[in-house]
Amino acid sequence: MKLERVATARDPRIADYLDVRDPRWLREQRIFLAEGRKVVAQVVRAERFHVRSLLVTPTALDALGDALLALPTGTPVYLVERAQLDGVSGVRFHQGCVGAVDVPPPRSPEDVLRGVQHVVVLEAVTDPDNVGSTFRNAAAFGVDAVLLGPGCASPLYRKAIRTSLGASLRVPFAQIDLPQGIARLRGQGLRTLALTPDPAAPDLATQIPTQGPSTRVALLLGSEAQGLTPETLAACDARVRIPLAPGADSINVAAAGAVAMQRVYAGRTASR
Repeated sequence: MKLERVATARDPRIADYLDVRDPRWLREQRIFLAEGRKVVAQVVRAERFHVRSLLVTPTALDALGDALLALPTGTPVYLVERAQLDGVSGVRFHQGCVGAVDVPPPRSPEDVLRGVQHVVVLEAVTDPDNVGSTFRNAAAFGVDAVLLGPGCASPLYRKAIRTSLGASLRVPFAQIDLPQGIARLRGQGLRTLALTPDPAAPDLATQIPTQGPSTRVALLLGSEAQGLTPETLAACDARVRIPLAPGADSINVAAAGAVAMQRVYAGRTASR
């Protein structure tokens, strides 16, 4: 690494950090921001990611310690005081450190689906916190991959990475067209289960065997406001629901995903 001090928030060397609240600008630059000490250490050590630079406070630099030894020799690490860091883009960066990282080449659905047992598919989930929480849940319950349909927030958005505790950097993901892409899931031997609050749908638990070979499952979750589209619901093998208390009609998509993933995970472990 190459340690360089930065005296002003308008230093041209840290231009990558000035417009971090503009997702379109980040997409145009083909970068994402890794924020927080654990996340920064993770991307630094991961061969998949190329770190353009880091922006850190002295305290964060000390905390990162040996993790920074994994950086290539010429990677700039910009050292800035806490007060100046907050003024770079008007954002208070978590734990006094952030990295500008090149977005890696996209992976195909076939690539991430190869050999999987359990995947989650999101359709039009627009809130980065919900996407990040889904990845965190996926990592907790042994999900092999996450597929994102059109309209989903990027799992590499700063808030999504932070909410996922870095899981969106570890759990494989790819973009997929819906409902057309459901045929790809079936082609990989996955049973497609569409989550719906419809009280006429069977309980998800009844669709997950606890004896004999475990079922390879794709769980589909829809947008925060509308759920899955009628076309996607119709294309799936079955519609399933999570039973709720009387008077409750639905729960947050990330919470629903966590319950569904846990039930599939429990079925997989029970059938071993």
